[in-house]
Amino acid sequence: MAALQRCLAVCALTTALNPAARKLTARKAVVAPVTEVKPDDASVVKEACEVPPFNKVMAANRAEIAVRIMRAGTELNMATVGVYAMEDRNSAHRWCADQSFLLPARDTPVGAYLDPKSIVDIAEREGVEAVHPGYGFLSESPELARLCGERGITFVGPTVENLLSFSDKVSARKMAIAANVPVVPGTENALDTAQEARAFAEEFGLPVMIKALMGGGGKGMRIARTLDEVESQFESAASEALAAFGDGSCFLERYVEDPRHVEVQIVGDGNDVVHLWERDCSVQRRHQKVVEIAPAWNLNDGLRKRLQDDAVRLGKSAGYKNAGTVEFLVDVKSDEHFFIEVNPRIQVEHTVTEEVTGIDLVQTQFRIAAGASLRELGLIQQDIKPRGVAIQCRITTENPERDFAPDAGTLAVYRHAQGVGMRVDGVGYTGMRITPYFDSLLVKYTARAATWPAAVRRMRRALLEMRIRGVKTNVPFLLNVLEHPDFVKGDVTTSFIGDNPSLLSIGKSAWDVMHFQSSQDKVFRVERNLRYLANVAVNGHPSSLGADASKLDKVRTTYIPKPDVARKEPGPWRKILREEGPEALAKAVRASPSLLVTDTTWRDAHQSLLATRVRTSDIARVARETQDALGKSAFSVEMWGGATFDVCLRFLHECPWARLEQLRELAPDIPFQMLLRGANGVGYTAYPDNVIYKFCEQAYESGIDIFRVFDSLNDVENLALGVKAAKAAGGFVEGTLCYTGDVTSSKKYDLDYYLDLATRMIDLGVHALAIKDMAGLLTPRSATVLVEALRQKFPTTPIHVHTHDSAGLGVASMLAASQAGADIVDGAVDAMSGLTSQPSLGAIAEAVPEVGLDGDAYAKVSSYWDDVRATLYAPFESGQLATASDVHSHEIPGGQYTNLLFQSRQLGLDGQFDAVKIAYAAANRLLGDIPKVTPSSKVVGDLAQFMVANKLREEDVDTEQWVGKLPDSVVDYLKGGLGTPPGGFPEPLRAHVLKARGVEALQGRPGLSMEPYDFEQAAKDLSEKFEGAAYHIDEKDVLSEALYPSVFADYMEHRLVYDDVGHLPTHVFLRPMALNDEVEFEDGHGRAEYVELRSISELDDKTCSRRVVFSVNGEAWQFRVTDEEAMTIASGGGAGSARKMRRKASSSSGDVGAPMPGVVVDVKVGEGDVVSKGETLFVLSAMKMESTIVAPAAGTVTSVLCAIGDNIEAEDLLATLED
Repeated sequence: MAALQRCLAVCALTTALNPAARKLTARKAVVAPVTEVKPDDASVVKEACEVPPFNKVMAANRAEIAVRIMRAGTELNMATVGVYAMEDRNSAHRWCADQSFLLPARDTPVGAYLDPKSIVDIAEREGVEAVHPGYGFLSESPELARLCGERGITFVGPTVENLLSFSDKVSARKMAIAANVPVVPGTENALDTAQEARAFAEEFGLPVMIKALMGGGGKGMRIARTLDEVESQFESAASEALAAFGDGSCFLERYVEDPRHVEVQIVGDGNDVVHLWERDCSVQRRHQKVVEIAPAWNLNDGLRKRLQDDAVRLGKSAGYKNAGTVEFLVDVKSDEHFFIEVNPRIQVEHTVTEEVTGIDLVQTQFRIAAGASLRELGLIQQDIKPRGVAIQCRITTENPERDFAPDAGTLAVYRHAQGVGMRVDGVGYTGMRITPYFDSLLVKYTARAATWPAAVRRMRRALLEMRIRGVKTNVPFLLNVLEHPDFVKGDVTTSFIGDNPSLLSIGKSAWDVMHFQSSQDKVFRVERNLRYLANVAVNGHPSSLGADASKLDKVRTTYIPKPDVARKEPGPWRKILREEGPEALAKAVRASPSLLVTDTTWRDAHQSLLATRVRTSDIARVARETQDALGKSAFSVEMWGGATFDVCLRFLHECPWARLEQLRELAPDIPFQMLLRGANGVGYTAYPDNVIYKFCEQAYESGIDIFRVFDSLNDVENLALGVKAAKAAGGFVEGTLCYTGDVTSSKKYDLDYYLDLATRMIDLGVHALAIKDMAGLLTPRSATVLVEALRQKFPTTPIHVHTHDSAGLGVASMLAASQAGADIVDGAVDAMSGLTSQPSLGAIAEAVPEVGLDGDAYAKVSSYWDDVRATLYAPFESGQLATASDVHSHEIPGGQYTNLLFQSRQLGLDGQFDAVKIAYAAANRLLGDIPKVTPSSKVVGDLAQFMVANKLREEDVDTEQWVGKLPDSVVDYLKGGLGTPPGGFPEPLRAHVLKARGVEALQGRPGLSMEPYDFEQAAKDLSEKFEGAAYHIDEKDVLSEALYPSVFADYMEHRLVYDDVGHLPTHVFLRPMALNDEVEFEDGHGRAEYVELRSISELDDKTCSRRVVFSVNGEAWQFRVTDEEAMTIASGGGAGSARKMRRKASSSSGDVGAPMPGVVVDVKVGEGDVVSKGETLFVLSAMKMESTIVAPAAGTVTSVLCAIGDNIEAEDLLATLED
């Protein structure tokens, strides 16, 4: 009954004091006399309490707080008016208002909100009865309050006298002293000069706090710990205060080390003051509050009461009216508290007080401004009790790892977290452009719960659940704060963030929470994947991938089911190796009563037929089934090597180590086999010896069992390093004879040559011998002669034979090798066999029944690959339709045959492949008739294509005109970079080339002269270069960088922009999505994303870009992507240009050019933005580091000519500016 009477009294008083309310009451006739109201007549009570304090109110502010004011106004049934600067025309506060009006332009966008006269003019003109200033800007301006009063408009805030007393912090300090509230020793008045500040510090000691006389929000505040700092920091604080508040006056106080910051919310009606309990604001950065808590946590009751009493006493002494905050520092060591200031306005963090008290502060402000008293509002001190705990987190568009630098851009998606106990105050929306003109606060999250731990958990859940994409935010930093044990205990001071710099390391953050986004590397994955799909949708896949564009339409979305293969007991080979060692495995293989096989489908087969372009996901789908189908018949699965390693990183944007470990997990029982290029590892050049040792160690640990070690020139000195490294790692080592020529007729590569080579390998301690026939030159007769001789000379050593079916003799040669004494032969699943691949494993098993292959099960695996090849990888088919018996004349290796076809097309040599084959044979002769396997085969192929492209005959190469222009790979070979070829180097070609290029010949094995690779330093360097990446650099990454430095850098740059794309379905990885296409992919186990391409906009001629809109699980996400063809045309390159040619930046101060080649990873500005000199425009990732591109001069951005993900060259024009 008492509450009912208070409510009715407030309504009546409001009507009496407010003419507008009286008119509204009379007009609506809704207020009945108090005596006629029955206590149970709820409808009358409700209607009476809805009488608005004013008819029409203005929010004289912007963004979140303006919307907060408007919501309170609407709930009180008042019309709302907003004001906005032109740069805020798309802000939600403009169109959330019932009416909104443009502010006159000033020197800066912020300046428009700092002109009290313009605001009051609009208010008067539009019939506004009350102006609410919010926080910041003019919220503490006596001038605004005075102007409102002169025009008959109510100022929703303290009186002019209150503002004059408290917005000036020196005056506020004097009032606190007068009210017997403890203060920190400081200056009595504002200081005019830095010299005066120094004099104070010399007298009272250091450190000191320099504070702006006006304003708040941490602006104009500095700590000085030395006398020299006092002067510089005073000038800095004064300058910042002048810019923010229009007044640069500052004063000094003694600095209290490591205090807590506690503030008490007060409300006064001019006669009485109550407190609404207190808030802890200790989590702050540079005096800017970040997290606020109500009531203050872990505060003893005695101190809490003293703080509340002092705040109320100070408010009463000032005759305080409306809402305000009295702020204190608490010395945690002594429990002393010191007055800091009064903020005579609503605070950013008022939401936590509202949540624990149930009192709407903004509505209360309106009611008091209309004349209501505290008692009439029911604000009786003993009745105001907090319920539970509330936490507020301020979400800003800032990058914590760049010292909280503000970010700008477009919100690709904006979705809030909600639920029990969650409150959201913000103005964001999908598509909103974040500009650099205003404060970076985007939204405030407030969590309320019964207990402190529950509130922390609720806030953490909300931050993980919400989605703000397209710009960087401080959300990962906030999660780090919520996770920190000191925060969880409630034991933090204002130095908390400074004392814990790890809070700012967000790139690799992980949180102890059961949530699918429990680490930072998972947070932006979907957004980055969508950027990839958007880029492919607009620009197609890069031509460097080697896909035949005319066949991309054959890439279909047909679902390919996994084969149904029953589980089978695996062979014993891996168990023997891992438990008993490689020598025991060699004995077991020799004792095997049947021929064993190696399946090459996962490596050499698709390398030979599909340019190594098969993605890990398509192998993984059938990994377990392959192991089961092979059963005990298989010695190993060949699945790794140099081309695999290179292509994974370079073209498929996958980590080769991840491929190895994923497949090992799926097929744990069958030995995995790899090719190791001796001293070249899995690369194309020589490396320091410790790189090869470390590589083999990691490969064995990650799942490789069998190391087929070879040297592309059969140089045993080079090969020896690989053998020793693989043995040291624990692997089973096959010493490899790279087969070339014809052992039955060649004078250079005769039987004695191979037997001597094998003997030298046995002397190195290899566990088996491998014959590696790269081109399909091993005829059945040659296989018989060579294998029989090796078996006779090395009766206890396993022999493993590998060939290509280029000439159509593969199956016959493997059968001949088996009959001659080979223990293991290689083949591929039927659908991936033949031509330049390996012979059919199914056919071999049919011809040798004791192999014991389950033909039915293996046929199911073959059917899977038949579908995969036809529906997904048709663009990579070489076009070869039949075997080529002429391989014996040109000797092109099977894997290289397909690659040469691709490379020939890319070099514009379509239709000239016969000429390439003839030139290949000629190049081989010129280089000394060498074994041809990567990387030596690449040398021969490069020279052959060089000859065809320049129409050179064999005799033209060693001439003055051309000898100095040969490909770098040829020069490196001739100087000894790959080792020494059989029979030595070709002279005089070698001498002529080295002289023409000014190159010295290497002596001995190249790696011997190299300094050991510093893995520790490399790991440190990589971690620093990719510090901001949501990716943990590990030893495998360091190895990748050591082997392929530039390729790994490109891979990481791609990952920075698009994240891991390995889980995207192959058809969308390769082929652009069409409108209304929908794709499903998982970004984690049980995390399916359904993505539909909704629209691609018309070309924006000014930016040469298109807007791409997706539906992601039914929610719209949008991205802007540069149209590279349009950019090419606009830059004068013409349609269909092979390379995207951008216009180059001129020397004009208005042109913004790229300082180096790289990838655009961030765009900070848009057309029409006003920028200052030195302001960040773009972030470029190049050479494994990020580079910031800044405005060369102040001006307006007239065009932006790049987008995130664009590859650019040095001096490319990225934007233009105008004065």
